Amino acid sequence: MTATEVARNFSEVLTRVEREHESIDVIRNGKLVAVINPVMHKPNGAAVLEFLRNHPAPDPDFWRDVEEARSMLTNEVPEWPS
Repeated sequence: MTATEVARNFSEVLTRVEREHESIDVIRNGKLVAVINPVMHKPNGAAVLEFLRNHPAPDPDFWRDVEEARSMLTNEVPEWPS
């Protein structure tokens, strides 16, 4: 939406963000200047435990795959070609 449309319809924009969990891109002079997003609530401990109870455990190779992926990471910064 353009910044003008957002300003004219701000209450409707907030309703869409809140109820529809929609993200609204705000455009001014043809450029993206802001994004209005719904608030993402951080789960509490009980919510995390409930999630874990209701989802399957990772397969036996999961941690091996994680360690393999971590081994590919490096802290080395390549030299800038200047």
